[in-house]
Amino acid sequence: MGRLYDVEGRRLLLHRSGEGAPSVVFLPGAGLIGLDFLNVQARAAEFATSVLYDRAGTGWSDRVELPRRAEEVADELRRLLRAAEVPGPYLLVGHSLGAFYARRYAQLFPAEVAGLLLVDPGHEDILTFMPEQLVELSEQMKLNEADMPDLTAEQIEAARGQYAQIYAQWPDAAREPLIDHHLASWRTSLRETENFETEIYDELRHGGGLPDVPLIVLTAGGDNPYWAQFMSPKAMRQGLEGVRAMHAAMAAAVPRGEQRVLEDAAHQHLHVEQPDAVIEAVRDLLDRAAPRR
Repeated sequence: MGRLYDVEGRRLLLHRSGEGAPSVVFLPGAGLIGLDFLNVQARAAEFATSVLYDRAGTGWSDRVELPRRAEEVADELRRLLRAAEVPGPYLLVGHSLGAFYARRYAQLFPAEVAGLLLVDPGHEDILTFMPEQLVELSEQMKLNEADMPDLTAEQIEAARGQYAQIYAQWPDAAREPLIDHHLASWRTSLRETENFETEIYDELRHGGGLPDVPLIVLTAGGDNPYWAQFMSPKAMRQGLEGVRAMHAAMAAAVPRGEQRVLEDAAHQHLHVEQPDAVIEAVRDLLDRAAPRR
């Protein structure tokens, strides 16, 4: 699904369908790839040009050394959209790590952005919204790729069953390659996030303001399964309250910002659990953007 485009000697996968501008562009979070968003991408294509892609170093795009600076990822996306002749301006839908890249794109190329949908995004000031004990716990939870053992056969089989449930609504031709990819490339999420504190956070802090475009922040209000491995229920609640407050501040920081809390959604697969909410937000942002062509 999709095709490979040459971007300065690097092959990058992009899939598009639908018509019209602004175009809707999905930016996956760490550990996810474009095909993970096929469910919402296909629905957005019913009323707009809709695009998913694999940034270099992920999915079916060419390998690169990870991690990468946000500016590099944003510039790469811009060149890819031009190579694929995707009509601008763009409504950028960034999930988690992808939200950092979407915001960096908006900082660098504000005239090309029609709106921003940030799906349970991270933020460079997240620790200021967390209780002190959770800040200490986050330091203890940091994972180094070199310290992670390979998955056992039993773990792989269990993960395959979990993925089959998550992607049950995906077409057969897409589901099995996607599951196989995740089982083979699960370390990618660790590599992509290694430079959060050393590079990404400072890039966003000092990268300038966001353009005056409509923005919606979707907050996952349900429990975080990953946090549950390390946190007590009380600490989990405190952490989720901190994230909710952080997202409220992100929305309030721009003139046309809005936060929407999805009580039953979890961070990693919010768009799978609540696709209607994602599509509703996409429609609303397109309606609020500049007149469509």
